[in-house]
Amino acid sequence: MFGQFLLQTFNTNLSFLYMVKPFTHIKKCHNVLSFRCVEALIVYFRMGREEEPYVSISRKKHLRGWGYSEEEEREVGHSLRRLATHRNAFKRTAVIQAFLGSTPQLTLQLYVCVLQRYISPARAVLMAMSLASTTYGALVLNVLAIQIKYDDYKVRLSVPAFFCIIVWRCLEIATRVTVLVLFCSALKAWVAAVALVNMIILFLLPWVYFWKSGSSLPENVEKNFSWLGTVTVLGTVTLLYSAINMFCWSAVQLNLSERDLIDQSQNWGRLIIHYSIRLLENATLILLWYFYKEDGFEYFCSPLLVVQLLVGYCASVLFMLLFYQYFHPCRSLFSHNVSDFILCVCLRRTKPNRMLIEGRETDV
Repeated sequence: MFGQFLLQTFNTNLSFLYMVKPFTHIKKCHNVLSFRCVEALIVYFRMGREEEPYVSISRKKHLRGWGYSEEEEREVGHSLRRLATHRNAFKRTAVIQAFLGSTPQLTLQLYVCVLQRYISPARAVLMAMSLASTTYGALVLNVLAIQIKYDDYKVRLSVPAFFCIIVWRCLEIATRVTVLVLFCSALKAWVAAVALVNMIILFLLPWVYFWKSGSSLPENVEKNFSWLGTVTVLGTVTLLYSAINMFCWSAVQLNLSERDLIDQSQNWGRLIIHYSIRLLENATLILLWYFYKEDGFEYFCSPLLVVQLLVGYCASVLFMLLFYQYFHPCRSLFSHNVSDFILCVCLRRTKPNRMLIEGRETDV
């Protein structure tokens, strides 16, 4: 699903080929998106007016209680299928526009504000819109990751779940961008090295896992693709993946040995490693800015700003844990939750204890 989600971007006007010739394809891109919007509205308002034969039957499980599910069948007609196609296209557009458009725009505008020591109302509105767009792109990735992991279930997020994800992503992206901008304002010669190291490591990481697995390249990733075309597409998808992880957790992990290009396991280890390294990196960068900042920041309370950025990033991690512990739509299917992991870590730091499990004592 995720592989098709990303690979279809090369069949739309937001594809990699259009990035090579942006000026000749911008108009076509807007025309196609406008056509999709108009067609989706027409199909939506015409639905239900006349009976149409169904194309397929969709079977999804609905969680009715804690661990109890009930399977339901639904007939999928032509109109519903066309709407699903348009919805997936809009999601692809949102993700690409967020991390290849809004995030660089947010970084640039904030850097200008730092240099001018002033935030105009127009620039503040523009930065707020860019942050909202990037947050929405990250929200789409979160929902997509849940749908891929629990493909057999009908996933519906509650209002508190949406709130936790939005706050989590907003704090994570805002603090990350602010740290990078402040570091760039103080040590301009080193910012390129930091960005390149991040991009190279994140780009090579999926390929290292692929090489260690000993698998071959997936066949038939897309129709009419040669071996070179497949490698080019996989490299471009990996580049987008590294750009997303540069600013926030991508929620989905690439697996280049699979046809769908996605690791469907939860993989808590990568999540912990990502946030631990990112917190350490943010702390290092903001401390370097504090010691090498320009004289223009003498009117700001720099220690307070450092503490606020670190606390803000830790708060984003707290909202992430809150989401997985209490508001995840499929939390009843977890074999272990956040509280179990924290309890396990706390017990391992103490001396070996004895726990009673199913009537028998065992070492922890």
